[in-house]
Amino acid sequence: MSRHRTGARSGRRKRGLIRRFGIVFPAAVIALVAVAGVAVGGKVLAPGSSAFSAVQAIEMVPGSHTMAALEAERAQLIAMTDAAHTLVVVAKPKLASPAEVAAANPGTSTSSGTGTGGIVYVTSTPPDPGTAQSIAYNMMASFGFSPKTFFGCLVDIWNRESGWRYDAENASGAYGIPQALPGSKMASAGADWQTNPATQIKWGLGYIKAIYGDPCHAWAFEEANGYY
Repeated sequence: MSRHRTGARSGRRKRGLIRRFGIVFPAAVIALVAVAGVAVGGKVLAPGSSAFSAVQAIEMVPGSHTMAALEAERAQLIAMTDAAHTLVVVAKPKLASPAEVAAANPGTSTSSGTGTGGIVYVTSTPPDPGTAQSIAYNMMASFGFSPKTFFGCLVDIWNRESGWRYDAENASGAYGIPQALPGSKMASAGADWQTNPATQIKWGLGYIKAIYGDPCHAWAFEEANGYY
């Protein structure tokens, strides 16, 4: 009878150990997996970790949403870097000077009129004495311009550019009757270029002769381009 009781107690003890072992063993396995995951995460997020280490970590923890998000962000950064390398700096376009445009378009003119190359020759009567226009009219012959042929074109140019005012100034820095840019260019015609209409006109006629040949070609260019 005592032997039977001892055997029963031993059986109950064994069954208790089996139940406890069945609970403890899975818990230990889960704990080991968690420790491994923390170690891998620390390796990926540690300062100085490389992209290759991140890929290894992802392979070690398949199906990890955090690692997948990190890899997607890495791929996006690589794509943005590659795109930045394809940018091209575009230089500001350089505007052609009147001389360059005139040379490239020798036939530039107004749409109607008479004269060689379709240039319009504007007729005009002599101006009132003592005016800036009178100074220009009397000075034209010294530059090889017939006043009867070319004065009308000159009047049209400088009417538009400055209204024949010696102190006319543009926001761009152009100055005087011929609107020299900058105004200091006219110093080559005289030190009084800021106040003397004759000095400004002398410079302006020289500029027109050098760039366009005569005032009517200059006026045709002005009509076509809005400047001369």
